[in-house]
Amino acid sequence: MRLFPYAHATHPQWPMAAALVLAQLRAQMALPGYAAQPTLALLYITDHYAPHAQAILEHLSGELSLVTDWSGTVGVGIASNNVEYFDEPALAVMLLDVPADQYRVFSGVAPLGLGFEAHTALVHADGSTADLGDLVQEMAGRTGAGYVFGGLSSSRYRSVQFAVAADGNLSGHGTASGVFSGGLSGVAFTEEVALVSRVTQGCSPVSKTRTITEADHNVVVALDGEPALYVLLRDLAISLDQPEEALDTVRKTLVALAAGAVGDAARMVRSTGNFGSEVMVRHIIGLDPGRRGIAVADHVQVGQQLAFCRRDREAARADLMRIGAEIREELEPRELSFAMASELHPEDALAEPHPARRIAGAVYVSCSGRGGPHFGAPSAEMHIVRRALGDVPLVGFFAGGEIAGDQLYGYTGVLTVFHE
Repeated sequence: MRLFPYAHATHPQWPMAAALVLAQLRAQMALPGYAAQPTLALLYITDHYAPHAQAILEHLSGELSLVTDWSGTVGVGIASNNVEYFDEPALAVMLLDVPADQYRVFSGVAPLGLGFEAHTALVHADGSTADLGDLVQEMAGRTGAGYVFGGLSSSRYRSVQFAVAADGNLSGHGTASGVFSGGLSGVAFTEEVALVSRVTQGCSPVSKTRTITEADHNVVVALDGEPALYVLLRDLAISLDQPEEALDTVRKTLVALAAGAVGDAARMVRSTGNFGSEVMVRHIIGLDPGRRGIAVADHVQVGQQLAFCRRDREAARADLMRIGAEIREELEPRELSFAMASELHPEDALAEPHPARRIAGAVYVSCSGRGGPHFGAPSAEMHIVRRALGDVPLVGFFAGGEIAGDQLYGYTGVLTVFHE
């Protein structure tokens, strides 16, 4: 697997941005070590370009005649290696060096056929789709790994997805332009396509973990047998006698919920102080003094584990660096020669992709509420990713919700690396 050619550009006029992207892609495709004849492309655009989605797809696919399959979507921001584009017109493209028989682009008019054995999949979805959580779980259930990754389109204008499959559309569904709204689309991969994916929640616990012992729909009524509201007030050291101060603190606090009962409550929080991907972080949306409960933005059940937590810059940076370190550790050989080990020093992030990590390309989907502003400086989130992985091909977008495993997340980042 060769390095994936990738490019990004911003310009008020999309034809100029497309021309800059095409020039970068062609230059890379001529370099040794980069894929010269890729057939699969990922295309991400900011919502400034959403009204021109069809024209952009037609132009790029016409200029890149070797590329037969396209997938992508729109975001209020998009990302590439070391850069974020927020609130400006921009597009990013990455060409994947994956054999045609090892992937399949799917959409509402080109669903996955019975003859293709998907191991995992990159999924783009419209957040307005009914029963979206169930659809994501169903899609994950159709993969051998039970794991999909991606995110929900985010746009202040039109929400679009790109999906062009070389083998055409399902009979009876008519023709399709390759630009869709609603539902799910993406790329499924066979087991031969090696990848590593991690989720960063960016939260730090501010209380111990407890068990929900009484619940009503989205209201946590009791924790460890105590009224949940009293537990919250005690853990946060606030009082309803000072409502303004208490309300401000509660607004900054979230709840971490285990996807199901995990038995030992301590397992929710890892030794590194972060939550694992089995934990869902949800907002507190209200207090219920009558039932002495807490209303959260999700359905809760008796037996689930719950911890109060906060999102802040330090926690987000630390957790993003953690998943980068985990990916590095998994990809780098367990035993390195002295020469190779000597070259893998911290400044390696500023160098060309190192062969020890065997990374061909990466996709990063982050929440639209994260990005540089949340990390303290323009493009700061992508700077951290680059420092973790090195100067590797990468594209992605800032989503209205993130997908990992078989779950929908919020305020998270999902980093997926393709490797040899």
